[in-house]
Amino acid sequence: MDISNDLPSCVQARFKSDTGEETGSPLDLPLTINKDQLTLICNALLKEEDKQFLFFVKDTEITSTLHEALDLTKLNSEEVVDIIYQQQAVFKVRPVTRCTSSIPGHAEAVISTCFSPSGNNLASGSGDTTVRFWDLNTQTPLHVCKGHTNWVLCISWSPDGSKLASACKQGRIMLWDPITGNQIGKTMMGHKQWVTALTWEPYIRNPECRKLASSSKDGDVRIWDTVTGHTVLSLTGHSKAVTCVKWGGTGLIYTSSQDRTIKVWRADDGILCRTLEGHAHWVNTLALSTDYVLRTGPFHPILDRLDSTNDRTILQQRALQRYEETCHKGEERLVSGSDDFTLFLWLPEKEKRPLARMTGHQQLINDVKFSPDTRIIASASFDKSVKLWESTTGKFITTLRGHVQAVYMVAWSADSRLLLSSSADSTLKVWNLKTKKLELDLPGHADEVYAVDWSPDGSYVASGGKDKVLKLWQH
Repeated sequence: MDISNDLPSCVQARFKSDTGEETGSPLDLPLTINKDQLTLICNALLKEEDKQFLFFVKDTEITSTLHEALDLTKLNSEEVVDIIYQQQAVFKVRPVTRCTSSIPGHAEAVISTCFSPSGNNLASGSGDTTVRFWDLNTQTPLHVCKGHTNWVLCISWSPDGSKLASACKQGRIMLWDPITGNQIGKTMMGHKQWVTALTWEPYIRNPECRKLASSSKDGDVRIWDTVTGHTVLSLTGHSKAVTCVKWGGTGLIYTSSQDRTIKVWRADDGILCRTLEGHAHWVNTLALSTDYVLRTGPFHPILDRLDSTNDRTILQQRALQRYEETCHKGEERLVSGSDDFTLFLWLPEKEKRPLARMTGHQQLINDVKFSPDTRIIASASFDKSVKLWESTTGKFITTLRGHVQAVYMVAWSADSRLLLSSSADSTLKVWNLKTKKLELDLPGHADEVYAVDWSPDGSYVASGGKDKVLKLWQH
């Protein structure tokens, strides 16, 4: 390839992190420099060993050489080009390729399935009124927990993984011990209608894992002391059903409702901080940029194996450190999905106005999740598609098409390189985030797939749905 003489062969460039921090001083780089050489320079500047990066120049990813990513005709020779680097996860999660077991047991549809924070335990809730724990090593049923008298609508693991909360259509909440399968404490009663979501106080706020928040169709959000089984605070303010509740790492609780608003509450005293308005229809779902790091808390897929401890102070320190790395300026971002076909991106601690309104879906939005590295938002909709958005600006990236019916749920792999979606078309699909294309199609279920979860250590995927079977998938 001939570079004509009047075009430069070198450019002045400086490295910038994706958070905007400059690294080192500007360098003269040849246009022929490739991604591997940039990685070496970046590691040297950051005094790191061998970390993997993605590089962008003016929003274009550098895949081979700098020359191909730059538009040389518009380049001013005096200008310093910013090369933005994004650090990639240290470990790699392999895509799940096969169903290793289909475990029958539930007598009705599986409505929810969830791995514990460490990824060592798995639980599911079903329309048959039971909660079940599954043994991941033998891939067989472990415990059946009976106590609810109606559909189990949602389940949630405590951040230390020592107990599981479940809530049913009657509005009752129960706690279970994953080791024995017995109920812990007494049933928590107070909601007048069914419970729509459960969330625990994050480990970084309190390693004792005592407090639990629940949102309900009756329009209330209750904070429970799970040891005494009493309501500590009742957050009333929504005029219609509350659809989702999230407990953030900075001591705030976020709730979404069919009254078209999102409310931000102080967890300590239940004071309403602000109401976020903008949606034109029911708000169905919320996601926090810190969801993954709060969910896994003190557990890390690699470090835990090397240096495990039971000391709560050390564990809380670890959880806090990981939280601060994920959310440097202490700013949690919130994204909301609605029946009005749009998503809004918020900075709920500071702003009443949304950062961005994300439009493009042709039907209501079912599920939305931030990637574990917080860079990308994935949304699933009844319009059969999954869309990807930049998490800082809300800018649209691409649409993942392949499902032939409504997409119910998405789940990220721990390294943010793969995305999984479950659909009414009875399949699961694995998408590759690098190519933005379908990596694998996983048929196997006989009917709609309602629930899917990727274990935090990346080794298993669990899925369940209308065919009453829980399936485990591995590489």
